[in-house]
Amino acid sequence: MLLAHHAARWSRALALALFALGTGLGQPASAEIDNAALANQADSRNWAAWGKNFDEQRFSTLDQINKQNVSRLGLAWSLELPDVWNVSSQPLAIDGVLYFAVGYSVVHAVDAKTGTLLWKYDPKVDSKKMRMAWGSRGLAYWQGKVYTGVQDGRLFALDAKTGQLVWETLTTEPGDNRYITGAPRVFNGKVIIGHGGADFGHVRGYVTAYDAETGKEAWRWWVVPGNPADGFENKAMEEAAKTWSGEWWKFGGGGTVWNAMTYDPEYNRIYLGTGNGSPWNAKLRNPKGGDNLYLCSVVALDADTGEYLWHYQTTPNETWDFNSTMDMVLATVEIDGKPRKVLMHAPKNGFFYLIDRETGKLISAEKLGKVTWAEKVDMTTGRPVENKGVRYEGGEALTWPGSGGLHNWQPMAYSPKTGLVYIPAREMAGYYNDKEIDPRTWQMDKDGPLGIAGFFDDVPKNAGKSSLLAWNPLTQTKAWELPTPGATAGGVIVTQGGLVFQGQADGKFVAHDADTGAELWSAPMGVGTQAPPLTYEVDGKQYVSVLAGWAGGQMLLGSLSAQHGWVGREHPRRLLTYVLDGKAPMPASAAPSEVKPLHDPSFVIDQALAAKGKPLYGKNCTICHGTGVVAGGYAPDLRASPLPLAAPAFKAIVQGGALEARGMPKFDELSDEQLDSIRHYIRLRAEEKPTLWSQVKAIWGFIVLMVKMELLKRGWIDG
Repeated sequence: MLLAHHAARWSRALALALFALGTGLGQPASAEIDNAALANQADSRNWAAWGKNFDEQRFSTLDQINKQNVSRLGLAWSLELPDVWNVSSQPLAIDGVLYFAVGYSVVHAVDAKTGTLLWKYDPKVDSKKMRMAWGSRGLAYWQGKVYTGVQDGRLFALDAKTGQLVWETLTTEPGDNRYITGAPRVFNGKVIIGHGGADFGHVRGYVTAYDAETGKEAWRWWVVPGNPADGFENKAMEEAAKTWSGEWWKFGGGGTVWNAMTYDPEYNRIYLGTGNGSPWNAKLRNPKGGDNLYLCSVVALDADTGEYLWHYQTTPNETWDFNSTMDMVLATVEIDGKPRKVLMHAPKNGFFYLIDRETGKLISAEKLGKVTWAEKVDMTTGRPVENKGVRYEGGEALTWPGSGGLHNWQPMAYSPKTGLVYIPAREMAGYYNDKEIDPRTWQMDKDGPLGIAGFFDDVPKNAGKSSLLAWNPLTQTKAWELPTPGATAGGVIVTQGGLVFQGQADGKFVAHDADTGAELWSAPMGVGTQAPPLTYEVDGKQYVSVLAGWAGGQMLLGSLSAQHGWVGREHPRRLLTYVLDGKAPMPASAAPSEVKPLHDPSFVIDQALAAKGKPLYGKNCTICHGTGVVAGGYAPDLRASPLPLAAPAFKAIVQGGALEARGMPKFDELSDEQLDSIRHYIRLRAEEKPTLWSQVKAIWGFIVLMVKMELLKRGWIDG
């Protein structure tokens, strides 16, 4: 064992030395990744950006692995990542090195042929920001530097050879609700980053561009207007303010750019996909109505100055969390016999949009699947034609899709070869209820940041489903669709070899025929994933890599998330790399497991305390431990934990931070009484046995609500 340990250390040291000397185990040490490289779709040896190139098509021209030989694909190497919790990210591949940020933006550099770790950098996230529990989705590369954001709001640059910090800057304000999870983008010697946080209260969204060499701020663009009494930053904010009412600035307004940004070198523009309103409920945020610009929009800015150019709003005055922060793909296609430069966009609201990049005008829009909040998009106005009752005018509404969207952040891909877009889609309803909320007395801090009733119950495993959808963007029709396991699946890539690669929630990594959808190859990953794969070439060989591990947003959804049996501390987080005729053995992985709640009749549950603990659990614990105390994958299922049985131990961990080193943040603002109420709620859920009658009531209530929504839609009843 000791000899093997030293051998591994020597191997790593040798690899790093060769890399630093400029050989990179046979590859150049520092690639010229600049505008020219990122605009060059034809060169697919590297995967140098979040969407591979500026156009974010996620299309690789490599075809060494193709339909005819993909059955020979085997594991080349694997790398276990036991000390990080979330790997819902995509690596970059540059001249024989893979770079990836996982967990709380811990950056790794790995030899792309062997899996040897070259260096690792941990930015040490602020423990208070660990409560958001999302992790990093990606990074950027520019002229020998690696860039990524941190959940606590920092943006930093590392030397790609050594992993040493070059510069670091705080992009947010100390103590605010903003956090970074999305990948930065680079262009023209600048790096741009947005942030999230609008679902957690008092956030006004913006993006900031920095000098890529020094970290000095170049420009900032706010998405929604602030307090008019303070003046406006620019003409765009002045115009936007005319579409807001009430005192929205007291709530922040939202509009965060937490994921999608696409640079267009042909027009020197950056397109932003903007987020939902804060609070979600437009009755509170915007009591007199108005479009609420620039929420839920595609916004075009001048890349050098950040000046507003145009926008297209997908969901005016949104009230469902229908953000437009999903990827925006650029292409030149033939429409009416002429080439047209277009932007393709599939936001949460369920429509697929084809937009003219030059003017921002809508070309076409159609439903991708089950969409009930709107009948269609009016092509004269470009606005959705909403159905009656969907704004919960009568106090509640059931809509498709729900707040998770028909398409979420898991990226889609476009193949110029087939002309199809490949979308990880889902079907899941959303229930919105503000019956108990009085706009005259509602307060964001006291009553909750969303402005609707909180949902704290378990989500059954049949509440949603997912699919891989192939869509023709020109005819706005479905080419083919295949069901995928569970309610979420990984992002996708497509290749010149005619293959669509995707990781699934059931632990399979799959290659599909891009023309027909037929499954041509699959391999077990040992755990499910949401992460998008990538492909690259080293020394004439094509490789395909994917990060596998169960964490991220899907762990929120109780039994819907837990159905696959992945438990973060039992199952691996790993990087898997495949090559034709690869023979590496797959590392062992525990079989899927089902949580068994702990039964302890000696703990006497106080029903009144448990009732007080339910909303406290929902506010503080759901993100990691799952709604209804049904853990979705990463954090322990507290129904099966002995810790809530012992008040001192529970207090030491939750209030005292005894497990901060393992990713459990402390909640020192909670009182002893509040801790006790959370304990009683946890034990109530652990001992709860669903009866046949409770299930019948739940199903009947769901049916009644659907019937009511259909009657409202037809105009047979009033809201």
